[in-house]
Amino acid sequence: MSRTGISATSSRRGRWWMEWQRYVGFVSCDENGTDQLPQATNRPGQIDNSKLVSAETISGSEEPELRRTLIDGEDYILVPQQVWRRLLQWYKGGPEISRKVVFGNPTHKDYIVDVYPLCLKLIDGRDNSEQNIRISRKAKIHELYLVVCSLMSVEKSEIIIWDYYQKSKSKKLTNLNETLEEAQINMDHEILLEMKVDESSSGFSSRSTNNELALIPLGPSTSSLSIAGGPTISNGFSSGIGSSFSQDNSFSPLLKDSADGYNSFSNGTKDDTHGLSGLHNLGNTCFMNSAIQSLVHTPPLVEYFLEDYTREINTENPLGLQGELAVAFGELLTKLWSSGRTSVAPRAFKSKLSRFAPQFSGYNQHDSQELLAFLLDGLHEDLNRVKKKPYIEAKDADGRPDDEFAEECWNNHKARNDSIIVDKFQGQYKSTLVCPVCNKISVTFDPFMYLSLPLPSTVTRMITVTVFNGTGDALPMPFTVTVQKNGNCRDLTKALADVCCLKSSETLLLAEVYERRIYRYLTNPIEGLHNIKDEDILVAYRLPIGHEKLLRLEILHRRADRFAAEPQFNINRKLIGCPLVTCIPNDSTGKSDIYAAVSAVLVPFERAKAHGPDVSAVKLNGNGPSLDGIVLMDNGTTCEEGISTSTGDDNAVDEHLPFQLSMTDERGSVRNAINTDSNRVLGIVLRVLMDWSDREHEMYNIDYMDELPEVFKPGFLSKKTRQEAVNLFSCLDAFLKEEPLGPDDMWYCPGCKEHRQASKKLDLWRLPEILVVHLKRFSYSRYMKNKLDTFVNFPIHDLNMSKYVKQMSRGDQQPMYELYAVINHYGGLGGGHYSAYAKLVEEDNWYHFDDSHVSSVNEDAIRTSAAYVLFYRRVGGSCTVANGCPVDIEMVDSLET
Repeated sequence: MSRTGISATSSRRGRWWMEWQRYVGFVSCDENGTDQLPQATNRPGQIDNSKLVSAETISGSEEPELRRTLIDGEDYILVPQQVWRRLLQWYKGGPEISRKVVFGNPTHKDYIVDVYPLCLKLIDGRDNSEQNIRISRKAKIHELYLVVCSLMSVEKSEIIIWDYYQKSKSKKLTNLNETLEEAQINMDHEILLEMKVDESSSGFSSRSTNNELALIPLGPSTSSLSIAGGPTISNGFSSGIGSSFSQDNSFSPLLKDSADGYNSFSNGTKDDTHGLSGLHNLGNTCFMNSAIQSLVHTPPLVEYFLEDYTREINTENPLGLQGELAVAFGELLTKLWSSGRTSVAPRAFKSKLSRFAPQFSGYNQHDSQELLAFLLDGLHEDLNRVKKKPYIEAKDADGRPDDEFAEECWNNHKARNDSIIVDKFQGQYKSTLVCPVCNKISVTFDPFMYLSLPLPSTVTRMITVTVFNGTGDALPMPFTVTVQKNGNCRDLTKALADVCCLKSSETLLLAEVYERRIYRYLTNPIEGLHNIKDEDILVAYRLPIGHEKLLRLEILHRRADRFAAEPQFNINRKLIGCPLVTCIPNDSTGKSDIYAAVSAVLVPFERAKAHGPDVSAVKLNGNGPSLDGIVLMDNGTTCEEGISTSTGDDNAVDEHLPFQLSMTDERGSVRNAINTDSNRVLGIVLRVLMDWSDREHEMYNIDYMDELPEVFKPGFLSKKTRQEAVNLFSCLDAFLKEEPLGPDDMWYCPGCKEHRQASKKLDLWRLPEILVVHLKRFSYSRYMKNKLDTFVNFPIHDLNMSKYVKQMSRGDQQPMYELYAVINHYGGLGGGHYSAYAKLVEEDNWYHFDDSHVSSVNEDAIRTSAAYVLFYRRVGGSCTVANGCPVDIEMVDSLET
């Protein structure tokens, strides 16, 4: 056997191996013959393996322990040891992480790299002390004895090693020619050392390939979380020694198992426990394995498929697979529930599933919930008891009671769809649409197979807006508010009004600022917030109510050019700061009026040292306009109470002008002189340009209107928000909350005869026996994909759904549910890993199904931020009053009152 090494990404340049290939000119070509990797000029930095190494150490081993969530081809790459040593000589770094090349199948001489050797817990029967050892799963039992003898300083003839799974003696490990894998010794397995002087042993020499590989990482570790059972796709091995320099590190099955059955090394069983068999990862099939394990531990399905289900197979349904998918699933479930703990390779089942849902063919990673939906639908069609579906015309409620119409819709559905899946998994919800124009109400009752619940953070968004005071009373202040993602500008304005303590006489004018000028005003209150991007800059101006009847004065700022005096030479001068907006009467457009208004709105930006003669000039002898003094008359005209916008001597004003103003356009690209008496205004906006020289910078602090925050900038605040815990009930509330349809999902109103953005309200009407809850952690848009790692606190026992279900008679028991399975997703979008928790109901114990590795787990460990799909089964309840029902104690603090 041989050694290997690992190295990680370097600095910010991302993937070290990719950067190195670009640096040395080693490129790969796509199918069109074009280079995929452009030449890089920067030399890669040091090799950093620290991101790949776990803090754990193994007794008797100097080699660092790898994190168990690394993915071959994404986090590291295999290279021969000679290559590793040369790279280490050139670029330094480390630490070196060596791994062995072993025979995957001695008969066919398949070589594999043991990236994740077994970590076993050795328990000394003499004093019950424990320590960990690391050894290849392809190692012989004989080699295990040698390792234990060396570590414990005992003679091989004096000891016996037991398979001590779950602290119970399963069998003696006496077949010295058997590999640990064949003996069903898995990751984190427990073995027991006992002193037995009567046991004989024979010498044995293991074979090795004398080949050595090193691993060069491609990216950062996907997660620091340790997942029992080893890596995500290769069950502890990396395949393809010859793929070291290939960009296509595709996975090929490594274990030569019998097709969709037990491995060829089944030499008896550990015990008579059923339902604890693992599933081999065939190459990125953890998404499928987790869904299968959840379904095969669903009590009604287990009972159904362990009996004679073939009598219900529908071979005539054109929407099914002529029963082949159901048979494949039934055979797989039977094997998984057979006596013993031998893992199964689900190749035949995957082949049938790929025929029903071709998008799941191949060996790419997919979404476990999407596969679950297709699998349940496929099983339903293969087991549909309705051979010929009748045609049923959809009807309206026509004013009938909900109970009557809902029952009719359910019966119509059952007339065309009748299977074990419908019996156990399907419920019914009520959908109510209301037209915003004619108030037309449309009610439908539709079946559902699972509930896809949004996380509160996927329903709302945080928006930061900088609020300017149009009356010159205060400095601008940024405010961050939380609004509905599908809300409108009216919602944003209302939220801002609350946080900035808007007066009853004021209103807010929203605007988007782009390149130091106002790009657009958001004056349409029903404009959707989806048009506002996170990188936009939003401002709001506090103006008096009725400002629409006044003249809007928009002030742009530009750095003064001390050399070019002519306007035509000033077109390309750079704008600075943020535009200021105030209002003046329509008939007050003279030079003194404009200067007075600008002076007033600039007052909050004055520097402390600016108080003096210049400031009196700025305020024009204290007679600057006050918007509080502008009173709108009933006829739309204005009068001014006790204010004057002119000194009576324009020439006097010119002598004391504290800054230079000129008329300009919306781009700030022209500069025209301001007339003394009046200035022509096109439209409702008068734009002026203020030139900032050293004098203006000495008088005013422009920093307050410069570098405004974006609408949303990911950082500490966003990370903190993602970590805030929510509970399952808040997710249900968000799912059932009335909300307007999106602009891409308009509803055709039969009353208006037009498509409308109607409001939609969902209600749960009929709940199934098996309630599947999908937490929508993944969000996809045209520009971005994201995963939320928010911790969702969900009940394990006594989930009371009486608050949410509408159809409950007086004598009905409360709809109480108990959790029995969870699909988990670890990592990000590209390199994630799926596993499942499932409960053996008959023995009331939880287990972790991580591909082929199965381990016991405490119930307290079930709730994690990785929970993705929850499986509940309905249980009998004796209480009839909701307040008297037992509640999961750990959920009390998070229940909404």
